[in-house]
Amino acid sequence: MKYKIIKSDRFLKLMSVFIEVSAITLYPFIVVPKDFSNVITLNHERIHLEQQKELLIVFFYILYILYWLKNRVQGMNNLEAYMNIPFEQEAYKHQNNFNYLKERKKYAWKTIKN
Repeated sequence: MKYKIIKSDRFLKLMSVFIEVSAITLYPFIVVPKDFSNVITLNHERIHLEQQKELLIVFFYILYILYWLKNRVQGMNNLEAYMNIPFEQEAYKHQNNFNYLKERKKYAWKTIKN
């Protein structure tokens, strides 16, 4: 899959409204800090690219926000709400497996219990 890495400390700071953002995927871009070299984080963000692609991008963002809102309504703080989004749970669970994207089944995030 083709993606473009953009290095921008300023953009990441702007995106850090609720929690500190160290990288973010906005299909087909992965935005990282200027001094970025973390292959685990890159793999995490590449998992998000696949999630976004399979949900036709816009539905990923709609679901992402709805999961976060649901978690907040249930009394979770910002970080807990973020960590309990199935998309994040899948990405964190598999970020150290550099073969994961080759073996990943579509909609794998749906198997995450939330």
